Amino acid sequence: MFLFLIFFHAIGFGQFVNLNESDFSKADSIAFSYKGHSLRNLPVLTYKLTKDLTTDVEKFRAIFTWVCTNIENDYQSYLKTRKKRKKIQKDRAGFLEWNQSFTPKVFEKLVTEKRTACTGYAYLIKEMANLAGFESEIVNGYGRTPTLLLSENNPPNHSWNTVQLDGQWYLCDATWAAGRIMLDADGPRFEAVYDDVYFLPNPELFAKNHYPLEPEFSLLEEPPTLSDFMEAPVIYKASFRFCIAPNLPKKMHLEVLRDVNTSFELKIPEGLDVKKFRLVLNNGGKDVEVQPKITFLGPGKIQMDHTFNRTGLYDTHIVFNGDKIATYVVKVRRN
Repeated sequence: MFLFLIFFHAIGFGQFVNLNESDFSKADSIAFSYKGHSLRNLPVLTYKLTKDLTTDVEKFRAIFTWVCTNIENDYQSYLKTRKKRKKIQKDRAGFLEWNQSFTPKVFEKLVTEKRTACTGYAYLIKEMANLAGFESEIVNGYGRTPTLLLSENNPPNHSWNTVQLDGQWYLCDATWAAGRIMLDADGPRFEAVYDDVYFLPNPELFAKNHYPLEPEFSLLEEPPTLSDFMEAPVIYKASFRFCIAPNLPKKMHLEVLRDVNTSFELKIPEGLDVKKFRLVLNNGGKDVEVQPKITFLGPGKIQMDHTFNRTGLYDTHIVFNGDKIATYVVKVRRN
């Protein structure tokens, strides 16, 4: 581990790709052209996906898009993996050893059925990236979603990847990019909806809903603590799409006074139209949209102010252009 830390320090910390300024149409077109291709000969598939592309990022994009649009998320495999993780969660070294031995077994089912849980997605990304000449690692840890809130007592529940392209390290999550599991009356089903917001995202934003067991895999100079991660506000995919990150308050659950100003601080990209920000308050099942006061605090940073004039418990959603960015739970009490 000590050598690995030196390795990461030597190459620098994580980078990200601005999707709004990137053209991956050729890489995606190639990936779509091989839809349904067999996994039984990974070197051949990887070669076909990358041979006509010139840059490292484009080559990895073709691999990532193919994996996300051809592999189905298997909820039953996830449940089996979660059960095993729970049994050995307190043995960190044992967990990592088990996970390394487990991934090849996952791959056997992946080849025949093209269905897997997050461990299989991460394993496939790593293998294909390696075949294309890129270093890649499987990262194990915690993933938080708006419908899956965790505590420090929960076992690790997710896996994703790092990859080195053009001498720089990046992050990605093929599982979450591939689609989502829908739990309805007929049982769990996978809904394939490819969303590339988890393709080489900003490590600082990624750390808002991904926490690695090995902190160096955050690709941040100062990664959050596990408790900070668990207590932070919930964020949504739109935060990645628009590169908007909640900065303050640090905790999702707040207690404020009635008729006293409450502030929310956000990091935003340059040129963003702040007039599109709203707060949506839910107290008792009804959403009420309000226009907050917005103040620029400096380059890439704004403050949203709102005064709650009634006591109660409010789900407070920060919304941009109609899409949820982050959620706080605000308890408003009397002065």
